[in-house]
Amino acid sequence: MKLDEIYKLAVKMGTEKDPRGKEEIKRILAGNKEKYDKLPEKEKQYFDVESLKNPFADSRILAGDPRTEVRSALVGIDMEVPEVLLADRLREKGEAIDLIISHHPEGRGLVNLDKVMALQADEWHRQGVPINIGEALIGKRMQEIYRAFLPRNHERALDVARLLDIPFISMHTVADNQVYSYLTELFTREKPRTVGEVMDLLLGIPEYQASARIQAGPTVTVGGRENRAGKVMVDMTGGTEGPKEVLEKLAGAGVGTIVAMHYSESHREEAEKQKINVIIAGHIVSDSLGMNLILDRLEERGVRIIPVSGLVRVSRARKKTGRGKS
Repeated sequence: MKLDEIYKLAVKMGTEKDPRGKEEIKRILAGNKEKYDKLPEKEKQYFDVESLKNPFADSRILAGDPRTEVRSALVGIDMEVPEVLLADRLREKGEAIDLIISHHPEGRGLVNLDKVMALQADEWHRQGVPINIGEALIGKRMQEIYRAFLPRNHERALDVARLLDIPFISMHTVADNQVYSYLTELFTREKPRTVGEVMDLLLGIPEYQASARIQAGPTVTVGGRENRAGKVMVDMTGGTEGPKEVLEKLAGAGVGTIVAMHYSESHREEAEKQKINVIIAGHIVSDSLGMNLILDRLEERGVRIIPVSGLVRVSRARKKTGRGKS
Protein backbone atom coordinates (compact mmCIF):
# COMPACT_ATOMS: atom_id res chain seq x y z
CA MET A 1 0.00 0.00 0.00
CA LYS A 2 1.08 3.56 -0.56
CA LEU A 3 1.21 5.83 2.50
CA ASP A 4 -1.59 7.98 1.06
CA GLU A 5 -3.78 4.89 0.66
CA ILE A 6 -3.20 3.98 4.30
CA TYR A 7 -4.11 7.51 5.35
CA LYS A 8 -7.29 7.59 3.28
CA LEU A 9 -8.37 4.16 4.56
CA ALA A 10 -7.90 5.26 8.18
CA VAL A 11 -9.97 8.42 7.61
CA LYS A 12 -12.68 6.41 5.84
CA MET A 13 -12.85 3.90 8.70
CA GLY A 14 -12.92 6.70 11.27
CA THR A 15 -15.78 8.38 9.44
CA GLU A 16 -17.78 5.15 9.20
CA LYS A 17 -17.65 4.63 12.98
CA ASP A 18 -17.99 8.25 14.07
CA PRO A 19 -20.77 8.88 16.65
CA ARG A 20 -21.90 11.93 14.70
CA GLY A 21 -22.86 10.01 11.57
CA LYS A 22 -21.84 10.58 7.96
CA GLU A 23 -24.25 13.44 7.29
CA GLU A 24 -22.88 15.46 10.20
CA ILE A 25 -19.33 14.78 8.99
CA LYS A 26 -20.30 16.14 5.56
CA ARG A 27 -21.72 19.24 7.23
CA ILE A 28 -18.49 19.75 9.21
CA LEU A 29 -16.34 19.44 6.08
CA ALA A 30 -18.59 21.88 4.23
CA GLY A 31 -18.28 24.30 7.15
CA ASN A 32 -14.50 24.04 7.03
CA LYS A 33 -14.52 24.85 3.32
CA GLU A 34 -16.75 27.85 3.93
CA LYS A 35 -14.31 29.16 6.57
CA TYR A 36 -11.41 28.66 4.18
CA ASP A 37 -13.13 30.40 1.29
CA LYS A 38 -13.91 33.44 3.46
CA LEU A 39 -10.31 33.92 4.59
CA PRO A 40 -8.23 36.77 3.14
CA GLU A 41 -5.76 35.37 0.61
CA LYS A 42 -2.75 36.16 2.81
CA GLU A 43 -4.21 34.08 5.68
CA LYS A 44 -5.01 30.96 3.65
CA GLN A 45 -1.41 29.75 3.95
CA TYR A 46 -2.01 29.15 7.67
CA PHE A 47 -5.20 27.17 7.24
CA ASP A 48 -5.13 23.39 7.74
CA VAL A 49 -6.22 22.43 4.22
CA GLU A 50 -6.39 18.76 5.21
CA SER A 51 -9.48 19.68 7.25
CA LEU A 52 -11.31 20.17 3.94
CA LYS A 53 -11.35 16.38 3.44
CA ASN A 54 -10.44 14.95 6.84
CA PRO A 55 -12.53 15.94 9.89
CA PHE A 56 -10.05 14.38 12.35
CA ALA A 57 -7.44 17.03 13.15
CA ASP A 58 -5.37 14.59 15.22
CA SER A 59 -4.97 11.99 12.46
CA ARG A 60 -2.52 13.06 9.75
CA ILE A 61 0.48 12.16 7.62
CA LEU A 62 3.06 14.11 9.61
CA ALA A 63 6.29 13.30 7.76
CA GLY A 64 7.23 11.63 4.49
CA ASP A 65 6.10 11.39 0.89
CA PRO A 66 2.45 10.24 0.59
CA ARG A 67 3.50 8.21 -2.46
CA THR A 68 5.85 6.03 -0.36
CA GLU A 69 5.28 2.31 -0.85
CA VAL A 70 4.69 0.68 2.54
CA ARG A 71 5.37 -3.02 3.01
CA SER A 72 6.06 -2.95 6.76
CA ALA A 73 5.34 -0.52 9.58
CA LEU A 74 6.58 -0.04 13.14
CA VAL A 75 3.41 0.68 15.10
CA GLY A 76 2.90 1.82 18.70
CA ILE A 77 0.74 3.87 21.00
CA ASP A 78 3.33 6.58 21.71
CA MET A 79 5.95 6.94 18.98
CA GLU A 80 8.35 9.59 20.14
CA VAL A 81 12.10 10.21 19.73
CA PRO A 82 13.18 6.88 21.32
CA GLU A 83 10.85 4.89 19.06
CA VAL A 84 12.00 6.79 15.96
CA LEU A 85 15.60 5.98 16.87
CA LEU A 86 14.54 2.37 17.43
CA ALA A 87 13.12 2.27 13.91
CA ASP A 88 16.43 3.52 12.54
CA ARG A 89 18.39 1.00 14.63
CA LEU A 90 16.19 -1.84 13.39
CA ARG A 91 16.82 -0.67 9.83
CA GLU A 92 20.56 -0.82 10.51
CA LYS A 93 20.13 -4.42 11.62
CA GLY A 94 18.40 -5.29 8.38
CA GLU A 95 14.72 -4.92 9.38
CA ALA A 96 12.63 -3.39 6.62
CA ILE A 97 10.63 -0.51 8.11
CA ASP A 98 8.88 1.79 5.66
CA LEU A 99 6.64 3.72 8.05
CA ILE A 100 6.09 4.68 11.68
CA ILE A 101 2.44 4.61 12.77
CA SER A 102 1.64 6.31 16.07
CA HIS A 103 -1.71 6.24 17.81
CA HIS A 104 -1.19 9.35 19.91
CA PRO A 105 -0.61 12.41 17.76
CA GLU A 106 2.54 14.47 17.35
CA GLY A 107 3.14 17.78 15.61
CA ARG A 108 0.08 19.63 14.37
CA GLY A 109 -1.99 16.57 15.23
CA LEU A 110 -1.19 17.20 18.91
CA VAL A 111 -1.61 20.97 18.92
CA ASN A 112 -5.03 20.50 17.27
CA LEU A 113 -6.23 17.81 19.67
CA ASP A 114 -8.92 20.10 21.05
CA LYS A 115 -10.63 20.27 17.66
CA VAL A 116 -11.75 16.62 17.77
CA MET A 117 -13.38 17.00 21.19
CA ALA A 118 -16.58 18.54 19.81
CA LEU A 119 -17.90 15.08 18.90
CA GLN A 120 -18.35 14.34 22.63
CA ALA A 121 -21.37 16.67 22.68
CA ASP A 122 -22.98 14.53 19.97
CA GLU A 123 -22.37 11.34 21.93
CA TRP A 124 -23.87 12.88 25.09
CA HIS A 125 -26.84 13.96 22.96
CA ARG A 126 -27.30 10.33 21.90
CA GLN A 127 -27.54 9.50 25.59
CA GLY A 128 -30.22 12.15 26.19
CA VAL A 129 -28.27 15.30 27.10
CA PRO A 130 -29.60 18.38 25.22
CA ILE A 131 -27.14 19.35 22.51
CA ASN A 132 -27.03 23.00 23.61
CA ILE A 133 -25.87 21.95 27.08
CA GLY A 134 -23.34 19.50 25.67
CA GLU A 135 -21.85 22.05 23.30
CA ALA A 136 -21.58 24.66 26.06
CA LEU A 137 -19.78 22.22 28.36
CA ILE A 138 -17.38 20.83 25.77
CA GLY A 139 -16.56 24.28 24.38
CA LYS A 140 -15.00 25.39 27.65
CA ARG A 141 -13.10 22.12 28.02
CA MET A 142 -11.75 22.40 24.45
CA GLN A 143 -10.22 25.76 25.30
CA GLU A 144 -8.58 24.28 28.41
CA ILE A 145 -7.02 21.49 26.34
CA TYR A 146 -5.85 23.91 23.64
CA ARG A 147 -4.06 26.04 26.22
CA ALA A 148 -2.55 22.95 27.85
CA PHE A 149 -1.04 21.56 24.63
CA LEU A 150 -0.06 24.84 22.97
CA PRO A 151 3.32 25.17 24.80
CA ARG A 152 4.43 21.58 24.01
CA ASN A 153 7.45 20.76 21.82
CA HIS A 154 5.19 19.40 19.09
CA GLU A 155 7.71 18.68 16.33
CA ARG A 156 10.39 16.93 18.39
CA ALA A 157 9.82 13.35 17.23
CA LEU A 158 8.95 14.47 13.70
CA ASP A 159 12.21 16.37 13.31
CA VAL A 160 14.08 13.14 14.05
CA ALA A 161 11.87 11.15 11.65
CA ARG A 162 12.55 13.67 8.87
CA LEU A 163 16.32 13.62 9.45
CA LEU A 164 16.29 9.82 9.31
CA ASP A 165 13.93 9.83 6.31
CA ILE A 166 11.25 7.71 8.00
CA PRO A 167 7.62 8.54 7.11
CA PHE A 168 5.36 9.13 10.12
CA ILE A 169 1.57 9.03 10.45
CA SER A 170 -0.75 9.37 13.46
CA MET A 171 -4.10 7.59 13.84
CA HIS A 172 -5.86 8.94 16.91
CA THR A 173 -9.59 9.67 16.73
CA VAL A 174 -9.91 7.44 13.65
CA ALA A 175 -8.83 4.53 15.88
CA ASP A 176 -10.71 5.67 18.99
CA ASN A 177 -13.89 5.66 16.92
CA GLN A 178 -13.26 1.98 16.19
CA VAL A 179 -13.09 0.90 19.84
CA TYR A 180 -16.04 3.14 20.71
CA SER A 181 -18.18 1.50 18.03
CA TYR A 182 -16.93 -2.04 18.76
CA LEU A 183 -17.78 -1.88 22.45
CA THR A 184 -21.04 0.03 21.97
CA GLU A 185 -22.27 -2.64 19.55
CA LEU A 186 -21.14 -5.39 21.95
CA PHE A 187 -23.03 -3.99 24.94
CA THR A 188 -26.10 -3.18 22.85
CA ARG A 189 -26.21 -6.72 21.51
CA GLU A 190 -25.48 -8.56 24.79
CA LYS A 191 -27.49 -6.27 27.12
CA PRO A 192 -25.46 -6.87 30.31
CA ARG A 193 -27.62 -6.69 33.44
CA THR A 194 -24.90 -6.00 36.01
CA VAL A 195 -21.56 -4.23 36.18
CA GLY A 196 -19.98 -7.65 36.59
CA GLU A 197 -21.50 -8.80 33.32
CA VAL A 198 -20.06 -5.73 31.60
CA MET A 199 -16.66 -6.69 33.02
CA ASP A 200 -17.09 -10.26 31.79
CA LEU A 201 -17.82 -9.02 28.28
CA LEU A 202 -14.66 -6.90 28.32
CA LEU A 203 -12.63 -9.85 29.54
CA GLY A 204 -13.92 -11.90 26.64
CA ILE A 205 -11.86 -9.67 24.31
CA PRO A 206 -8.24 -10.80 23.73
CA GLU A 207 -6.71 -7.33 24.20
CA TYR A 208 -8.31 -6.91 27.63
CA GLN A 209 -7.33 -10.46 28.59
CA ALA A 210 -3.70 -9.61 27.83
CA SER A 211 -3.92 -6.44 29.87
CA ALA A 212 -5.52 -8.24 32.81
CA ARG A 213 -2.63 -10.72 32.86
CA ILE A 214 -0.24 -7.88 33.76
CA GLN A 215 -2.72 -6.41 36.27
CA ALA A 216 -3.51 -3.47 33.99
CA GLY A 217 -6.86 -4.77 32.80
CA PRO A 218 -10.42 -3.54 33.32
CA THR A 219 -11.35 -2.47 36.83
CA VAL A 220 -14.46 -1.11 38.57
CA THR A 221 -13.57 2.24 40.14
CA VAL A 222 -17.07 3.39 41.11
CA GLY A 223 -19.82 1.01 42.17
CA GLY A 224 -19.56 -2.77 42.44
CA ARG A 225 -19.80 -5.83 40.22
CA GLU A 226 -23.19 -6.72 41.68
CA ASN A 227 -24.69 -3.30 40.83
CA ARG A 228 -27.27 -3.08 38.05
CA ALA A 229 -25.55 -1.67 34.99
CA GLY A 230 -28.52 0.25 33.63
CA LYS A 231 -27.80 2.14 30.41
CA VAL A 232 -24.14 1.55 29.48
CA MET A 233 -22.22 4.38 27.83
CA VAL A 234 -18.84 3.87 26.17
CA ASP A 235 -16.61 6.92 26.69
CA MET A 236 -13.72 6.10 24.36
CA THR A 237 -13.43 8.82 21.72
CA GLY A 238 -13.29 12.58 21.37
CA GLY A 239 -9.64 13.41 22.02
CA THR A 240 -9.41 13.28 25.79
CA GLU A 241 -11.53 13.56 28.94
CA GLY A 242 -14.50 15.87 28.73
CA PRO A 243 -15.66 18.11 31.59
CA LYS A 244 -16.66 16.40 34.83
CA GLU A 245 -19.78 18.62 34.97
CA VAL A 246 -21.39 16.54 32.21
CA LEU A 247 -21.67 13.57 34.57
CA GLU A 248 -24.61 15.17 36.35
CA LYS A 249 -26.35 15.61 32.99
CA LEU A 250 -25.62 12.02 31.96
CA ALA A 251 -26.99 10.71 35.26
CA GLY A 252 -30.14 12.75 34.68
CA ALA A 253 -30.40 11.27 31.18
CA GLY A 254 -30.40 7.76 32.62
CA VAL A 255 -26.81 6.60 32.11
CA GLY A 256 -26.09 3.96 34.75
CA THR A 257 -22.58 2.78 33.82
CA ILE A 258 -19.71 4.43 31.98
CA VAL A 259 -16.95 2.35 30.40
CA ALA A 260 -13.97 4.64 29.87
CA MET A 261 -10.30 4.44 28.98
CA HIS A 262 -9.22 6.58 31.93
CA TYR A 263 -10.67 9.04 34.45
CA SER A 264 -9.03 11.68 36.61
CA GLU A 265 -9.62 11.50 40.33
CA SER A 266 -11.94 14.51 40.18
CA HIS A 267 -14.01 12.76 37.48
CA ARG A 268 -14.16 9.60 39.59
CA GLU A 269 -15.34 11.57 42.62
CA GLU A 270 -18.04 13.31 40.57
CA ALA A 271 -19.24 9.99 39.13
CA GLU A 272 -19.45 8.62 42.67
CA LYS A 273 -21.48 11.67 43.68
CA GLN A 274 -23.85 11.12 40.75
CA LYS A 275 -24.15 7.38 41.52
CA ILE A 276 -22.83 6.36 38.09
CA ASN A 277 -20.93 3.08 37.97
CA VAL A 278 -17.53 3.49 36.30
CA ILE A 279 -15.40 0.81 34.68
CA ILE A 280 -11.92 1.85 33.60
CA ALA A 281 -11.25 -0.55 30.76
CA GLY A 282 -7.67 0.63 30.44
CA HIS A 283 -6.07 3.35 28.35
CA ILE A 284 -3.31 1.71 26.33
CA VAL A 285 -5.20 -1.55 25.87
CA SER A 286 -8.31 0.27 24.61
CA ASP A 287 -6.13 2.26 22.24
CA SER A 288 -4.68 -1.07 21.08
CA LEU A 289 -8.12 -2.50 20.31
CA GLY A 290 -9.03 0.54 18.22
CA MET A 291 -5.71 0.45 16.38
CA ASN A 292 -5.94 -3.30 15.77
CA LEU A 293 -9.23 -2.91 13.92
CA ILE A 294 -7.47 -0.60 11.45
CA LEU A 295 -4.20 -2.55 11.37
CA ASP A 296 -6.10 -5.70 10.40
CA ARG A 297 -7.20 -3.95 7.22
CA LEU A 298 -3.59 -3.02 6.44
CA GLU A 299 -2.43 -6.55 7.15
CA GLU A 300 -5.08 -7.94 4.80
CA ARG A 301 -3.53 -5.79 2.07
CA GLY A 302 -0.02 -7.08 2.68
CA VAL A 303 1.44 -4.60 5.17
CA ARG A 304 3.57 -6.26 7.85
CA ILE A 305 2.88 -4.88 11.34
CA ILE A 306 5.71 -4.68 13.89
CA PRO A 307 4.16 -3.79 17.30
CA VAL A 308 6.00 -1.72 19.91
CA SER A 309 5.40 0.98 22.53
CA GLY A 310 2.57 -0.71 24.41
CA LEU A 311 0.57 -1.88 21.39
CA VAL A 312 -1.22 -5.12 22.33
CA ARG A 313 -1.35 -6.56 18.84
CA VAL A 314 -4.14 -9.04 18.22
CA SER A 315 -4.60 -9.89 14.55
CA ARG A 316 -8.17 -10.76 13.66
CA ALA A 317 -7.10 -10.67 10.00
CA ARG A 318 -4.74 -13.59 10.54
CA LYS A 319 -7.34 -15.43 12.60
CA LYS A 320 -9.72 -15.28 9.62
CA THR A 321 -7.13 -16.94 7.41
CA GLY A 322 -6.27 -19.56 10.03
CA ARG A 323 -2.79 -18.21 10.73
CA GLY A 324 -3.31 -17.39 14.41
CA LYS A 325 -2.39 -14.05 15.96
CA SER A 326 0.77 -12.01 16.11
